[in-house]
Amino acid sequence: MLHSLVRRRHRRRPTAPARHRLSRTRFVIDALLGATLMVLIHVFVLQVSIVRGSSMEPCLHDGDRLVVDRVSYSVAEVQRGDVVVLRNPRNQAIDFVKRVVALPGDRVAMRDGTLIVNGEVNDQYGCIHDHDDLRSFTVPDDHFFVLGDNRPVSCDSRDFGLVEKDLLKGRVRVRFWPLQQAAVF
Repeated sequence: MLHSLVRRRHRRRPTAPARHRLSRTRFVIDALLGATLMVLIHVFVLQVSIVRGSSMEPCLHDGDRLVVDRVSYSVAEVQRGDVVVLRNPRNQAIDFVKRVVALPGDRVAMRDGTLIVNGEVNDQYGCIHDHDDLRSFTVPDDHFFVLGDNRPVSCDSRDFGLVEKDLLKGRVRVRFWPLQQAAVF
């Protein structure tokens, strides 16, 4: 036992180039771990999206940068009025930004462009109206009725139908660009 203590004491410290190799290796490992963490956060937690088009005006404009929370709908329910990013039901390679206006079990209709949910006018989102009519129906379980705020130009549930819950990618939480129009949703 005494012999091993003496041997450990007299070991040489690494020379400067050996210490440099260790710090470079540590830097590469830290960089890889950091990059992996960023990818995991992007894939599973937060997503940055860019608005393309005018279907959500006046709320969102072409070129706005958004932070999308990809976790909240795993632990909480979708709420009426949420602005969401969803996969286009017709082409899932394309994402849309829309507003959830009716939840499962809600009775939905439109009369002369006015949205009616459960018998009450539900157009408090500052939307741009059109003059569409929509026959009354009930939203089934695990589906949502979504509309763009700029109704005359929006491709939404009136065109592609109800949105299944698994097509929702996440809830828009922040518009961070342009900076002068930054907002929390």
